[in-house]
Order: sequence, then structure tokens, then C-alpha cells
Amino acid sequence: MADIRKENGSEIRSGSSQKEGKARSNQKLKIMYLMKILMEKTDETHSITLGEIVEELKRYDVTAERKSLYSDIELKLLVDSVQSAKFITEKKSRELIHKIESCASEYEGKQLQRQVFVSGRVKTMNERIY
Repeated sequence: MADIRKENGSEIRSGSSQKEGKARSNQKLKIMYLMKILMEKTDETHSITLGEIVEELKRYDVTAERKSLYSDIELKLLVDSVQSAKFITEKKSRELIHKIESCASEYEGKQLQRQVFVSGRVKTMNERIY
């Protein structure tokens, strides 16, 4: 049980509140942990269920519901698709990714920003295509 004491008129909680703070901090890293789990536990021939992903996330003190995981995975797939599309200019790619990020929280959006423009990748220069 949390110990509550007053200091300068404000409550200070110890015990479970420290644990809650760590859990909140880990929630901000959910997409990074999700990516780590997918990289380590899956490949072309091995898949993982959402239930197994939820269990793996618990090991990092991250709680997640199936619905939120679907959303996280979909956003990441969209960003990766835009980044790798040769027919979308780099400028338009950045604009689309910014719009996709607006569908996520501030913290998840920052993690989606990991621009992976491969050096030497052919991207169209024609702004009229899009």
C-alpha cells in the first residue's frame, strides 16, 4: 500500500506510486518494445499472436489492449510503406508521415518519426504524381 504524506501542502506518495511512475514511463516506450518483440520473436516463418505480444509487453511493465496494438502496428506499417514508396517524393513522404503521426499520441508520434530514407533509394522528383 502507498504511503502518503503532506509536504508544503502537496501530497507525496511512495511505494506503489513509484511503481506507477515506472509503468507510465514504460507506456511511452510501448512502440519501441513492440518493435523489439517483433524483431526478436518473428521472422518470415514464425509469427506471434496479439495475446503473446501482450504477454511479452507485460515483461516490460507495459499494459496493452488488443485494439491499441492493432492501431500501433497499423500506424507503423503505414509509415514504413510511405517511406519505402518510390513514387512518393521525399517532401511528400515527410508530409504524409507527419499526418500519420497526428493519429498517435505525442510520444508514439515521435517514435514513428524514425526516418529511414535509404541512401541512394530512388524517389521520384515529380511532385505532380501525388
